[in-house]
Amino acid sequence: MSILVYTENWDGKFKKFSFELVSYAAAVAKETGASVTVISIGKVAQEELQKLSLYGADKVLTVEDERFKSLDNKAMSKAVVAAAEAEKATLVVLAHNNLGKALAPRVSVRLKAGLETGVMALPLSMNPFIVKKKVFTGKAFAEVKVEGEIKVITLAQNSFEPVEMNHTETIEAFNPQVSDSDFTVVVKETNKVTGKVLLTDAEIVVSGGRGMKSADNWGGLEELADLLGAGMACSRPVSDEGWRSHSEHVGQTGKIIAPNLYLAFGISGAIQHLGGVSSSKVIVAVNKDPEAPIFEAADYGIVGDVNVVIPQFVQAVKEL
Repeated sequence: MSILVYTENWDGKFKKFSFELVSYAAAVAKETGASVTVISIGKVAQEELQKLSLYGADKVLTVEDERFKSLDNKAMSKAVVAAAEAEKATLVVLAHNNLGKALAPRVSVRLKAGLETGVMALPLSMNPFIVKKKVFTGKAFAEVKVEGEIKVITLAQNSFEPVEMNHTETIEAFNPQVSDSDFTVVVKETNKVTGKVLLTDAEIVVSGGRGMKSADNWGGLEELADLLGAGMACSRPVSDEGWRSHSEHVGQTGKIIAPNLYLAFGISGAIQHLGGVSSSKVIVAVNKDPEAPIFEAADYGIVGDVNVVIPQFVQAVKEL
């Protein structure tokens, strides 16, 4: 048995989520006696590729074809499938993010494989292959049996802790057979946000809701976010009121995030909001209403007025 992992890189660097994927595959391999192969698409330095071995990669296949810079899902899925076929992989693991969710269905169709998305734990059983995932916006769990000789899954962020191990891997160049006609996306211009942490990349997110009372009361949260190197977010009512940009709206109808730490100030915790942040590793909530639903989802809670708590929070962080 062989396991294939697709690891996305950001400007030639792997983030924690990439190491989560490899560690997950290594844990499955340990139980089944399988080998772990990682496919990396894009130019990544040798020393960066070698980091994958620390988390259990036996082999790394590198694809440096310049055409893949367009991130065309059709072409990228062909590359992943070619690697899976070359390695005779029976399990393909991808990230449960925008790119992974776009690639997984294409890969599963081409491989005639069973597919499950948003997996959040090691398989409960290998034969039959049963995985666990959140359903009903994180209010319940489902155990799903995946059929087929080959399985494709996407792993939810922060659902498996990276584990370092003493390991060595083989790094090989890989050239999947793709034609120019496979690349239908043309990138004409790239505009990158600078000067702030992107919500989808942030390991810490500071978020505010209607409890902030006014658009004029966000200075403390912005200072806290700067101190923590955190991303700034808000609930939907805040963005609808025009207090904050819609680009900061997190929830079921906004951005879906999974940071290591989510700090929620003045957010009641409607089910639509929790649906977008429930994958956060740790949730800290501050709300003056002790009955606010957010406290049911929070790991830590403070009952109090946010305009009193935030300055104390900022001072505590400064002292640390």
